[in-house]
Amino acid sequence: MKQQLLAPQAVNFPCEQVRSLFPALAEEPGFIFFDNGAGAQIPRAVFDAINDHLLHRNVQRGGRYAKSIEVDATIARSRESVAALINAHSSEEIAFGMNATSFLRLLSLAIGRTLQTRNEIVVTDLDHEANIATWLQLEREGARIVWWKMREDNNLYVEDLAPLINSKTRLVACTVTSHTLGSIVDVAAVAKLSHAVGAEVVLDCVHYAPHALIDVQAFDCDYLVCSGYKIFGPHMGFMWGRLDLLNVLQTFREEFIPDSPPGKIEAGTFIYENVAGMAAAITYLETLGASHGGEEEPAASGSLRASLVRTMTSIREYEATLSFEMLKVLQAADAIIYGIDDTSRLAERVPTFCFRLPNVPPAHVTKVMSDRGIGIRDGHMYAPRLMKRLRASLDIGVNRASLVHYNTIQEIHEFGKVLRDIVRGH
Repeated sequence: MKQQLLAPQAVNFPCEQVRSLFPALAEEPGFIFFDNGAGAQIPRAVFDAINDHLLHRNVQRGGRYAKSIEVDATIARSRESVAALINAHSSEEIAFGMNATSFLRLLSLAIGRTLQTRNEIVVTDLDHEANIATWLQLEREGARIVWWKMREDNNLYVEDLAPLINSKTRLVACTVTSHTLGSIVDVAAVAKLSHAVGAEVVLDCVHYAPHALIDVQAFDCDYLVCSGYKIFGPHMGFMWGRLDLLNVLQTFREEFIPDSPPGKIEAGTFIYENVAGMAAAITYLETLGASHGGEEEPAASGSLRASLVRTMTSIREYEATLSFEMLKVLQAADAIIYGIDDTSRLAERVPTFCFRLPNVPPAHVTKVMSDRGIGIRDGHMYAPRLMKRLRASLDIGVNRASLVHYNTIQEIHEFGKVLRDIVRGH
């Protein structure tokens, strides 16, 4: 999880080449996208894939005619692509749907029917509310909620989890990376502890996905949910689960749907064109990895995972330079930084920054940034329990700047100039 990162000045990343593939980044007047935690921009190829599907094969799957067969093939290819992205054993373990939140609810409803005496569910106060509220609902079914809480430094420590789990623990639900603070959780260690007592692990991987390599085998988790719109794709979601667990999961399905994955998890018709777009987003990442490997064309199907490993490794290294620079800029403005603010610990975070300027309302910071062509966010970040821990009121909240690999050092410096102007104005 915490890969060795190169020194910030030692990274060679083709950022300009990357930016040329994203139409939104070339619009005039220019705009700096620092709200990627709420959704990243898409490469042209993703739009083309969605558009092509809608124009030429906007039909239902499962038919005997060519257009319908093409839809079936598109979905199958997309499952294979997502399976490679997260290192799944089988594409049958991949289910498509609306978003990560709906999949978390599906899981909680299914698991809630099997609690019995093993009824304790561990949740954290670091997570997005989607991975908390759905489990709290199971108290009606007899679940006992156990809180794994952050320490005063706003980080989760695995050693604090150990005394919370036992033979009654049904599952541990946690994020891989905080969507608010940018800190990375050692989920492999979480899984080791949880499995030792017979508990399962459900991971929210939404915010981690655009920043680093997903590997469900290395994470050793049991379920993982993700959303395509954070990974340079359209609004859609996908879920992975261990095949043996998915086979016995009690889900709602229509009579004619076989009781086997992935069909038993995909109630109704999902958005096929967005699934095609998700596959195109993975092809974009594949192509970037192939170029880093000295190949002019995308990797052959057998080496898709290898290309994705190269891509996400290079993205991780480049984004460390962004994190380094952002920390310097925020510290120079005397911002209160929530989460990891030590430049020697870049391997423990992604370039997502939660901060406050002393005596400046977060909404004012966001408004001034917007007036100057920079998009950041203010508010509770869909994490009311985290706001309470940060001593931030829900109606005011905090500021968040969230960067990805198409952002640049120059953009950070522009952000820094505006930040200094705001400080001077107060």
